[in-house]
Amino acid sequence: MENSKKPMPGQIYKHFKNKLYQIITIATHTETDEKMVVYQALYGDFKTYVRPLEMFLSEVDHIKYPDCMQKFRFEPISLDDQGSEEKVSIQEISSDKEIMNDNLAQDNHELSEMSQDVKTYKVKEVDPFEQVEGQVHPVLMEFLEARSYDDKLAIVMSRKKYIDDKLLNYMAVSLDCTVEDGPIDERISGFIFCLQTLARFDNRRLR
Repeated sequence: MENSKKPMPGQIYKHFKNKLYQIITIATHTETDEKMVVYQALYGDFKTYVRPLEMFLSEVDHIKYPDCMQKFRFEPISLDDQGSEEKVSIQEISSDKEIMNDNLAQDNHELSEMSQDVKTYKVKEVDPFEQVEGQVHPVLMEFLEARSYDDKLAIVMSRKKYIDDKLLNYMAVSLDCTVEDGPIDERISGFIFCLQTLARFDNRRLR
């Protein structure tokens, strides 16, 4: 078995059909002593599943799924093994967002001018973080791949307009954080407070 690295509780894995799951624990079958992976879906009803460890780490049947680009059935989300990824500050993310919005506004203006010779119509604003059906939401993927609580906090604060209740629940579950029910703005504020607390604790621990 090539993919022999044992999953650890709390790790996020991506199934080859592009669904995300979080490892809960590694259990042992009482009758056969076989190692079993207990993991929870990060979508829908957050169901919990059990699968033999050997099967969990097995390769995709590329004869059955020839278009699949993923080698293994489940693969951990990469956080840049070389550690060369630069830390992105809130200001840098905000700056990128402003540039992106300026470019979108310019594109929309050009499209609007071109349409005047043909007919009048409304130019739909392009949403760079629109979720594609069957794929992981890009903001969620960005959040899960963040290297620290500070980075996660920066993403949440800069992507507020794209976060709804469902997406917020996924983020909270990935950190085992509880966010009370209520208006989405209040829920996001509560989650930001949780991230700030985790970041402060983590920074003190590393000193």
